Amino acid sequence: MLNNNVKQQLRDAVGERYFKDDKESLVTHSYDGTPMLQVLPDGIVYPKNTAEVSAVMKILNLHQIPLVSRGSGTNLCGGTVPVQGGIVMVMHRMNAILEVDLLNLTATVQPGIITKQFIEHIEGLGLFYPPDPSSMSISTIGGNIAECSGGLRGLKYGTTKDYVLGLEAVLASGEVIRTGGKLMKDVAGYDLTKLLVGSEGTLAVITEATLKLIPPPKYKKTMLAMFTDLYDAARTVSKIIENRIIPATLEFMDNPTIKVVDDYAKLGLPLDMAAILLIEQDGEPEMVERDIELISAICREENASQISVANNQEEALKLLTARRSAFTALARLRPTTILEDATVPRSKIADMVLEINRIAEKYNVQICTFGHAGDGNLHPTATTDARDTEEIHRVEEAFAEIFEAAIRLGGTITGEHGVGLVKAPYLEWKIGAAGIEVMKGIKQAFDPLNILNPGKMFAKETRRRVVLERG
Repeated sequence: MLNNNVKQQLRDAVGERYFKDDKESLVTHSYDGTPMLQVLPDGIVYPKNTAEVSAVMKILNLHQIPLVSRGSGTNLCGGTVPVQGGIVMVMHRMNAILEVDLLNLTATVQPGIITKQFIEHIEGLGLFYPPDPSSMSISTIGGNIAECSGGLRGLKYGTTKDYVLGLEAVLASGEVIRTGGKLMKDVAGYDLTKLLVGSEGTLAVITEATLKLIPPPKYKKTMLAMFTDLYDAARTVSKIIENRIIPATLEFMDNPTIKVVDDYAKLGLPLDMAAILLIEQDGEPEMVERDIELISAICREENASQISVANNQEEALKLLTARRSAFTALARLRPTTILEDATVPRSKIADMVLEINRIAEKYNVQICTFGHAGDGNLHPTATTDARDTEEIHRVEEAFAEIFEAAIRLGGTITGEHGVGLVKAPYLEWKIGAAGIEVMKGIKQAFDPLNILNPGKMFAKETRRRVVLERG
């Protein structure tokens, strides 16, 4: 609990209106997009600039009070749940586009700007910012940076880390650092910019970002390939890449996902298909037409039952929007929806999909699978009910085995959602005990009192591996 002296110091730092500790505010900021996780903080602050963030951090550092920085709370790994209480710092007031530099093709922004608003502003200037997480209508740029968010365009264009050139950040001590800048090359010391991207608020509070922009593609074309055999669809993904074609988007939906997405978006999709690939290519018109023709030929070779190409941009946008709504559509099925992400090399997509189905059947749980198949990032999604503790236990066991399968296939426990609280018990499976110790050393250097998003990334106890030890 915060004493009255600390509360007054925080009010002085951000203004009376922008410190809150009423019950409604505490409850509102006690959870994020992760199901079955909720812990009340002790207070909320809403800073308007870097100076206020610094002032707050100095107060919290002095009194050793935990701090969780937060955007819109769309996190799916418990990353913004204040598991040790303390203060939640909401960044929405810091939402300005500070500069768009047309000479250097960069934008400098505050962390609280909504991703879609930023993208639309940049596109209005005739430029392109590719990272496009499915939550972009409500997620913030700061949250995207903290999680190193991906998106549908990640296959061709990369993820958030590939577009962050420089950062301003406030350390636990309240000191302000700047990393990188409007530079394409910079090897002056350790790459602190890349270190902070994806650090999930455990190392510093990001207060400003300089982002790389690129020219937009001249032409786009979108197609659907439909398969009666799930393995054919998964194998097609590998074949497209093997033929040295890199689509802008290469998405996968299995049959249960197709059904709920169609019911939600009213697209008239064939509901008897085992899987659908949503493919978009962009670039020069001649190249796009050639690639779409080659992709169609590969899909036919791999036994696609139907292939359709969007007739116009409006139709294409409808298809892409439907794919982005997959999580929302699945959430309508049952009271609790657990969306995970496991990533494997692209060549192992078919094997991973089959493993997910086998594991779901083994534990008698409903798991729908969709995701960014082109970069190997699948989203197995369990629809369940948190009130059924026995079923929840089976879901947890199934996901543990799915993570093990991903690692066995050369993959990882998370491709874009982050570690946070939920994946922390599995992190050592991926990076080993020595890797954990190196990361703890970095955390100690940045945050010696462990007040920045404590309880995340590092588990009290690593989950015991069962499946791989047996096999």
